[in-house]
Amino acid sequence: MNNINIDNMLNFIKEVLENMPSDWIKLTTHRLDIYNEELAKTQFLEKLEELQKNNDASASALNELPTAFDYIRLGHPLSSVLEWTIASQHDVSAESVISFGSTTAPILAILRVNSLQNKNTLIAYKGELPEVLKSDVLQKVYGYQFELKQVENSEDIPQFEGNVISLCQKQDIYQFKSNENSDFHINIQSGLGSIVLINGEKNSNYISEIQHFRRRETIAMTPANCLAVLQSLVGQSLERAEIDNEANKNLVLGSIKEITDADTSALVGSSGLSIQYGIMMGLVHDAKEKHPGKAIKFAIPPNCYGGTNDQARRVAASIAEVEVVDLPVDGDNDMVQSIERVLNEIAHEDAVPYIIAEIPTNPRVEVPDLQKLKEALSKERKTSDGQTAIDPVFILDQTFCPNVHFLGEGEILSGVRTISYVSGSKFPSGGLCTAGYCVANQKAADLIPKIGLHLELCDNEATDLQMEILANQLPSMIQRIQDAYVNTREFVSFIEEKLPDAKINFVSEELAKEGFTPSVFSLDLPTKGETEEERETYKRALNLKLINLMITEIPNESKYCVSYGQLKGCYWTIPATSTQGTTKEGDKDYIARVALSGNMDLERHKQVFLEFVNGI
Repeated sequence: MNNINIDNMLNFIKEVLENMPSDWIKLTTHRLDIYNEELAKTQFLEKLEELQKNNDASASALNELPTAFDYIRLGHPLSSVLEWTIASQHDVSAESVISFGSTTAPILAILRVNSLQNKNTLIAYKGELPEVLKSDVLQKVYGYQFELKQVENSEDIPQFEGNVISLCQKQDIYQFKSNENSDFHINIQSGLGSIVLINGEKNSNYISEIQHFRRRETIAMTPANCLAVLQSLVGQSLERAEIDNEANKNLVLGSIKEITDADTSALVGSSGLSIQYGIMMGLVHDAKEKHPGKAIKFAIPPNCYGGTNDQARRVAASIAEVEVVDLPVDGDNDMVQSIERVLNEIAHEDAVPYIIAEIPTNPRVEVPDLQKLKEALSKERKTSDGQTAIDPVFILDQTFCPNVHFLGEGEILSGVRTISYVSGSKFPSGGLCTAGYCVANQKAADLIPKIGLHLELCDNEATDLQMEILANQLPSMIQRIQDAYVNTREFVSFIEEKLPDAKINFVSEELAKEGFTPSVFSLDLPTKGETEEERETYKRALNLKLINLMITEIPNESKYCVSYGQLKGCYWTIPATSTQGTTKEGDKDYIARVALSGNMDLERHKQVFLEFVNGI
């Protein structure tokens, strides 16, 4: 690009920043009605380029742009704009530039690929290495092999048999110096994150792998930080309000302790999956130290949230000792029976047992018999040669019901090594940020430092702004959960009355009295047809008809989105085509999942649903 085009583009970006929709900063989940997954990585930028050519950065035009990537881990409008702008300045393709909320994650992404391909890696760094990048842990726990070399400037980077990562800490994080010996240029800035520029066609096969790491093990640079970098790039100064990090952290940790009734200190990460990755790698680290040479088994529901499923399998693919075992938990399967069977098998093999499960389950919203669950997890088992088997760690995703006390002294799982975690984009923040948290009971308290170490190594801890948002939102969470449950129970009862042939998955009144008050239910609509295929086709079309009617008739409240725990409105989705994106086809759920808040026009939703029933 010549300078005139660059100047035009930067002027265009200035207008974009002035006129962009507020959702570009605030929204953490993507709108499925303007989202085409096959085109998610290209469609937004294609349309943006058209606007740039027409010099149209009006608010109305920007508001019509399709969803970029998948809010928020894999990328979002502002990260896409930032990457496109940097790519244009350096005359490379937009997909060759990838931003991260973490300073170390792009390094880990490249090391993961090279480890799987048995390729050498040289990290050539200017200045100091990030403090959190612990080489010994990366080599011992992750199995990553690499060499380090400090250089004065980019010209000193040598030729190398393998890949060269050029690493630089700098203020102008968007400026890259080219070096033909470097395969990856990574600029980092503490507090903002990092940007990687993938050098040359020969390395283009890394693009999707680096993007996938961003999607599953970390997050993209946050919208607020992307905005800060873009404003700096176009010469604007950013006025940022002072954030009292210490006060916010104390408030957040205090709120989590009160909510969970656990007397151990919580960890807070940049997203639910960031926390989960810290948990998984912390437990792998612990197992390698305490049980060297033994197999490490993660038992996971095959139809659970796709991110959980995919991340676990990615860990297993990259670490020889780790294996994923299927744990069927809902529908025709009983969680307790499945855990009994799986733990017996793992004990027989003298392996290290870890279980990841959601309570209530997603999307069927089922709760197992907790007394029997406790007994199954507490039972002493024997190995094939009669030795006492390693006791399990139960990793509980309680995002649907973060208000239930599982961990405190005398609670149902207090005697079982248990770690609980919650996605922060749901109830904790009300959809305002992605930060999530985890906490252990006393029996598993010794595992928290290891989890914290890996959260830190991946630079996946919550940002200052995320902490501030949680500090503002967590104190009202319990009341919001209760208000949303009241609306959900009333809507479920209405549907049962008006459409009795539908199958609704929701908690019973008895479970609600025990504290399980989710605001999500799944709806299996009645169908018809001569064959199973005809019935399934009819039902899938009916799902979309219902959702489209709701979001068309109540556009300010009903959204076609993947979320729950939001501050207002009602969200609709089909798990098979959203949250279960990477789940095996046979395990997907083609049903409607509905999530209500405590702040919505419930009567209007009833009216529109009745219109739907009358139109069947």
